[in-house]
Amino acid sequence: MRSATLPALVLALASIAAAQPSGLEPSPNPLASSRVFAFDRMTAKTAPNGAVSRSVFTGTLATGEAVAAHESTQPAGATPNPAHRVLHSEMIVVQQGTLEFQHDGKVERANPGSIIYVAYGTLHAVKNVGDGPAQYVVIQIGGDTKK
Repeated sequence: MRSATLPALVLALASIAAAQPSGLEPSPNPLASSRVFAFDRMTAKTAPNGAVSRSVFTGTLATGEAVAAHESTQPAGATPNPAHRVLHSEMIVVQQGTLEFQHDGKVERANPGSIIYVAYGTLHAVKNVGDGPAQYVVIQIGGDTKK
């Protein structure tokens, strides 16, 4: 019986090892370990209104929360995305320009360095109201972060 156990154990360990990333392939969860997400490796997508968006990552933290991030640039005078409701929370970090944040019947301005918090389920929109491009990073937490 001992001779049959050893090959079964070797086979089980080999299949577990095959399912694990070897270090040469990217992890299926980009947040499984610490790393840098280099800007020049993010694929840019240009929307019909001229806005450019780059997906940074979508993954799960070790504590279980789904998290995604993308970077966006809205040209001055561009028509923003219509107001929408998301089923996750968002932090929007304004890097350049001035954004108008419309939410809950209010309008607020956010300048470089400002952080906009969008609570779960809030109907909202952001619009570039400055003279130049507005650049910002959106960090989505929990819920439907793949949308």
